[in-house]
Amino acid sequence: MIDIEKYFKKGDLIPAIIQEESTGEVLMLAYMNRESLAKTLQTGYTWFYSRSRRELWNKGATSGHVQKIVSMHGDCDDDTLLIKVIQTGAACHTGNHSCFFNEIKGEF
Repeated sequence: MIDIEKYFKKGDLIPAIIQEESTGEVLMLAYMNRESLAKTLQTGYTWFYSRSRRELWNKGATSGHVQKIVSMHGDCDDDTLLIKVIQTGAACHTGNHSCFFNEIKGEF
């Protein structure tokens, strides 16, 4: 079993980057607390902590746009997760497949 506490040494929330396993597309970024990470590990589907609603949410529970976990990786500092998923439907609440659809143009 995984030591969940090691991911929360710096705070009560940890960012989770959600990536589509088949394409590598980054779908979204959300936050997890201890309870949502535990539920994610127990169920094999993503659970997050909503900072605005201050409650747990199971991604896709109402929309059916669930995220089945394929793999999870922690970064080198144990303060960010990368979760590869099989996405059913849209990942974004706007109906877009990914939350990252607003291109910022500039001279980079």
